[in-house]
Amino acid sequence: MTPPGPVGDRFRRFRERLAAEGDDRPQVSDDRPSATSGAAAMSGAEATSGGDHPTDRGTAASSRRGDLTARRSTEAGGRQGRRRRRRGGGGEELRVPEAEFTSYYGRPILKAPVWKWDIAAYLFTGGLAAGSSLLAAGGQLTGRPALRRAGRVTALAAVSASAVFLVKDLGRPTRFHHMLRVAKPTSPMSMGTWILTAYGPAAGVAAIAEAAGVLPRHGLLGLAGRALPPIGHAAGLLAAGTAPALATYTGVLLADTAVPSWHEAYPELPVIFAGSALASGAGVGLLAAPPAQAGPARRMAVAGAALELYGAHRVETRLGLLSEPYRLGRPGRLLRAGRLLTAGGVAGALLGRRSRVVGALSGTALLAASVLTRFGIFYGGVASARDPRYTVVPQRERVEARRTGMDLPSDRAVPPGV
Repeated sequence: MTPPGPVGDRFRRFRERLAAEGDDRPQVSDDRPSATSGAAAMSGAEATSGGDHPTDRGTAASSRRGDLTARRSTEAGGRQGRRRRRRGGGGEELRVPEAEFTSYYGRPILKAPVWKWDIAAYLFTGGLAAGSSLLAAGGQLTGRPALRRAGRVTALAAVSASAVFLVKDLGRPTRFHHMLRVAKPTSPMSMGTWILTAYGPAAGVAAIAEAAGVLPRHGLLGLAGRALPPIGHAAGLLAAGTAPALATYTGVLLADTAVPSWHEAYPELPVIFAGSALASGAGVGLLAAPPAQAGPARRMAVAGAALELYGAHRVETRLGLLSEPYRLGRPGRLLRAGRLLTAGGVAGALLGRRSRVVGALSGTALLAASVLTRFGIFYGGVASARDPRYTVVPQRERVEARRTGMDLPSDRAVPPGV
């Protein structure tokens, strides 16, 4: 038999040293075998059996493969359990409730309108101009010169004030001129610019025609005095024809924004503004005309009050959560006062039709009601933009409604394509 070589002696001594070190190490109390103790056990087994038996080596390899398989299956089961818990199916229930979103780090979701009180005043003066032109046209067609004169003069003064408020908000008069470069039917701002451009000159010519009575009857001025009345009649009718668009486009303009309480009230805002314009025009007639000529003004007051009160009631009841800004705080107080003054003005116009004082008080009440209504609508929209609740809650309700609408009825077997 050939004696073992030097390599075999080194390997045998190395294996014996490993076996000796394994015997001297303390036993680990953990049930899971560590890598060192496993190596020591394997070395001891090889040392005992001589390390040359294939059955021993196969048994050790199988044991290691079994331990690895068990660890992998345990880890895979833990990962699947965690995935099931994340999906909410099976396993433990989530201990942390879902977050209730209210705002973005305490900030409003929408940027509140930068408009100031001058825009609310612009809403009022535009409606007043439109109502006064309709009043003047009624006085012109029915032969009531006091109504015609009061309506035309008030219309010119109101549209001039509207131009001042609008230019003040724009910052530079040239911006209004730049809006006339295009005509975009889908833009309320563009259409409003063209409406004002058509209405303003017509209202101005109709008001200037009222000065024909003070001009001399002879000479060049007499010729102008004879030509002004027919021109004024045509201009007054043109202004009255443009007045409904002037009275309602501002409501469309507000509803076209992202402000929640304005946007959702898009069917009612034009109705409210049209009624407010008629009521303010009627107030001018009741203030300026004698009771014998105030018949058209009283009828305008009734029609305007009906439209305004109906629209305000719809806005405060139909919109659900978005109706709150119109009922609470300063907007709620303004709108309630406006309704009371509107009702009082109409009652005075109908019951005191023979009294000039009662007519004047009724006209003042209608004008004040129009101012309060416009400011109440304006501040209500601003309040809804500042509170993120009026943006988040309606959006979630719409999403939930769409999800409910996509559910299949029980009698349909084939789901629709989404």
